[in-house]
Amino acid sequence: MKVDCPTCKQSIQYDTASPFRPFCSKRCQLIDLGEWADEKHAIPERNEPEKLILDPEDIEAMLAQQGDDFFKS
Repeated sequence: MKVDCPTCKQSIQYDTASPFRPFCSKRCQLIDLGEWADEKHAIPERNEPEKLILDPEDIEAMLAQQGDDFFKS
């Protein structure tokens, strides 16, 4: 399978014979590593799901639905 080097875009054979895959060379691999270290690349943060805020009355209603054994340790 042929892929493009992420750094220089040169087409390379992607297999076990390519020791720097997906890069074409050690140089391109180190350039990419340096860009990550300089924070030029970043994995975007996932937005945290909205936190569920319960009203004390809702909590009391849920607890009232539990059987008596729910409160025993």
